[in-house]
Amino acid sequence: MLRILDQRILLLVISFSASVQSTKVLSKWKKCGDPECEKAMSRVQATTDYLGPDCRYLNFKTGEEIIVYSKLSRENENLWTGSKGKDFGYFPRDAVKVEEVLIEEEVEVLTKETDFLCLHEDKYNFE
Repeated sequence: MLRILDQRILLLVISFSASVQSTKVLSKWKKCGDPECEKAMSRVQATTDYLGPDCRYLNFKTGEEIIVYSKLSRENENLWTGSKGKDFGYFPRDAVKVEEVLIEEEVEVLTKETDFLCLHEDKYNFE
């Protein structure tokens, strides 16, 4: 009985640490094509395969096309946000090359807590 309780506690600790990681704020600022971050900023092509560390990240294979909607700024300028088909998430800017710039000027805005939540099956995962 004690061993089962120990296993449940261990699973609870693992679950809690995973949920804290997947809601971590990656940056307080981001750059977008408009104040609502709805305009596509650019079209990029993956130069390498990428598998993100959690569900907030966009996974892709070399050669796939991604549409960029925002770029984290100030504290964490390496991560961009984009979509590939129905998939949406963060990815490192050095894993892609810009094929086409779609906006003339970037706008810097504050991020929101919802920018860093996992999106599963068109629903936010509030862990």
